[in-house]
Amino acid sequence: MGQTSSEKKMSLDRQTVRVMLVDDHPLVLESLTKLLDPHFTIVATVQHSSDIVSSALEHRPDVILLDACMPGLSGFEATRELKKLLPKLKVILVTMLTEAISVSEAFRAGANGYVLKQSASDELRMAIDTVLAQKRFLSNTIEPQVREAVEHEWFRPEGYSGDLTGRQREVLALLSEGRTTRNIAQELNISRKTVEFHKANITHKLGVHTTSDLIKFALAQGITTL
Repeated sequence: MGQTSSEKKMSLDRQTVRVMLVDDHPLVLESLTKLLDPHFTIVATVQHSSDIVSSALEHRPDVILLDACMPGLSGFEATRELKKLLPKLKVILVTMLTEAISVSEAFRAGANGYVLKQSASDELRMAIDTVLAQKRFLSNTIEPQVREAVEHEWFRPEGYSGDLTGRQREVLALLSEGRTTRNIAQELNISRKTVEFHKANITHKLGVHTTSDLIKFALAQGITTL
């Protein structure tokens, strides 16, 4: 079955989109190129973080697919620099990081999209189309409570008190990263019952009841381990 006229037009429009790929692993760059080259114009591939900004200024891409965990200049830092120099540039971070704090940090840095590497082959073309349509893209495989925490702001409930102890802030920071009670207990060298005790006290003080709301509060208040 042949393409419709609208599908052909979209295909032609896509081919005019200039894309730059950034990843420190050559095999990843090769895979991304094979995946996207039939649909978009790949203007540059960058393997070293020190070359990201200069290459973007030289090639002036419409979209950059950027590894969030580059050695040297991280993807988050690079996004901030790129957005200052090229405000119209669309940046999509491609990463293995699924924690709410990482997703939130990406969008605070100015990213337009956030794609998990494990679903990149299915989502990258859609992500590029979405950000070029002036919309934000977030991987469908991001856990619902993380998506909820990032997409919706935290609002102060009735009975709120932000007077958390140092230990409660530590527990909350780890919760915001998606850590389990067991992980937190091991990290802080305390029992699981003690973690649950702190979590109960935190929810009581904040006047919230769900993990999603706890994460929203942590992100809003900058209570993280990063």
